[in-house]
Amino acid sequence: MKNISYSLISFAAIFMIGCAEKGQKTIENPSKPNFIFILADDLGYHDLSVTGSLYYETPNIDRIANEGMQFSQGYANCQVCSPSRASIMLGTFPARHGITDYIGARTGEEWRKANRHNQLLPPEYVHKLPAEATTLPEALKAGGYKTFFAGKWHLGDSTSWPQNHGFDINIGGWDVGGPRGGYFSPFINPNLENRQDGENLSMRLANETVKFLEENNPKDTGKPFLAYLAFYAVHSPIQTTQEKWAKYRQKAQDTGIAKSGFKMGHFLPIRQVQDNPIYGGLVEAMDDAVGQVLKAVDNLGLEDNTVIVFTSDNGGVSAGDAFSTSNLPLRGGKGYQFEGGIREPYFMKVPGVTKGGEQNSVPATGADFYPTFLELAGLDLNPDQHHDGKSLVPVLKGGTIPERPLVWHYPHYGNQGGEPSSIIREGEWKLIHYYEDGHEELYNLNADPNEAIDLAGDHTDLAKDMSKKLFAYLDEVGARYPEKDPEYNAAQEKQYLDNVKNKRWPQLEKQRMNFLSPDFDPNNNWWGSKVTKD
Repeated sequence: MKNISYSLISFAAIFMIGCAEKGQKTIENPSKPNFIFILADDLGYHDLSVTGSLYYETPNIDRIANEGMQFSQGYANCQVCSPSRASIMLGTFPARHGITDYIGARTGEEWRKANRHNQLLPPEYVHKLPAEATTLPEALKAGGYKTFFAGKWHLGDSTSWPQNHGFDINIGGWDVGGPRGGYFSPFINPNLENRQDGENLSMRLANETVKFLEENNPKDTGKPFLAYLAFYAVHSPIQTTQEKWAKYRQKAQDTGIAKSGFKMGHFLPIRQVQDNPIYGGLVEAMDDAVGQVLKAVDNLGLEDNTVIVFTSDNGGVSAGDAFSTSNLPLRGGKGYQFEGGIREPYFMKVPGVTKGGEQNSVPATGADFYPTFLELAGLDLNPDQHHDGKSLVPVLKGGTIPERPLVWHYPHYGNQGGEPSSIIREGEWKLIHYYEDGHEELYNLNADPNEAIDLAGDHTDLAKDMSKKLFAYLDEVGARYPEKDPEYNAAQEKQYLDNVKNKRWPQLEKQRMNFLSPDFDPNNNWWGSKVTKD
């Protein structure tokens, strides 16, 4: 190995001392930790009790946060899934790698088939991870790691599945982004065998991960591992058991059920309250599954040399899909250009380095995991690949990293009501450029984290400077932009929006109250979670 930094030598020394203090044996090569990377789907920043939810209960995920470092300014690299997941794999922002929308989304004139009657036609995007790129698992595998993937992939067709990009084992990862067949077996997934009717999908993926840990314990194999657990939860369709639904329905009733749960946004109603008992049960089921993995780490004696990460790929779904949760006080949610769409739970537990329960406000993104893992593993960084990601090791050790601009590029219309836009964040300032009319908004996130006060008119020079930097980056990496739709009809769009406001919104309010009714019954054996034994 050519270049092992001082920080890594320190990490190894700290780890050895920590183990000695506990009277435990050290592994043969303490500079190569194991990695367990846990990725939730569509989980909002405030969907955990540790991040402020008074409704959802997540003791196991909270444990990761409380035993590690909590990045309060942690971000996904896009407001929808595939681009964010690609950024974790590649260490680059979406504008650079080209996967700028969820894979399968319509572009160009095909967008008209959505019948939204929008002003713009979204540009084309890359539809799978580039074969020539060196992914994070490939880099770790080259460094001696055993690699495992379980869960949601959504980064290409069968020529671009996990096993094509550095994972030795793939359980459940394939083309699609949702849990086909639902959250209770039988599942519809070519890479996930059905074993028992009614089996919970999140727990199944956790159990597969536990099996991998048991069969690949470095104490037996002498080889470190990367276990990448990418839950399908909490993506729609939202489903839970009758018992968990009853628990969260009662919690909502005990705290008082608001008469209205939504507020009209630009394109869709946006949920304002966390009181969906189905979603509450789905979140808890995922947390139960995380607990299963943490228990295995403890039982196998891996806790002192295993880095554990928990994060999400985009904000919680407050509009569109199942309209599941509220991200307040953050604005918006999945698909949106606001903090509710991109700010995520972002926890890293690094034995011997993080002290536990630390809060850190350094802005970090999914692209940063790549160089961070390489440095923690004592492997050479690969800046030609992870162009945009920066190692967070100095931050984990109590220091900082140089301030750098963060860029988001989403030139598409989100299914959840987001608008074609690009974002740049520098320090406490965030600028949003809108492609429909070219206007820009400027927010001070320190003073105004819920983005209520647009300061672009008060800080014109700053806004111009940030906009210039934004487009210099986008042009440099060859970003694609939306185009005006020559067939756009303002009257048709107005009619569509009026219909959403006058029909869809009342329907959502009625559905919300139905979910909270004591008589609620999904009328299909609770999505298959109830299994009648012969």
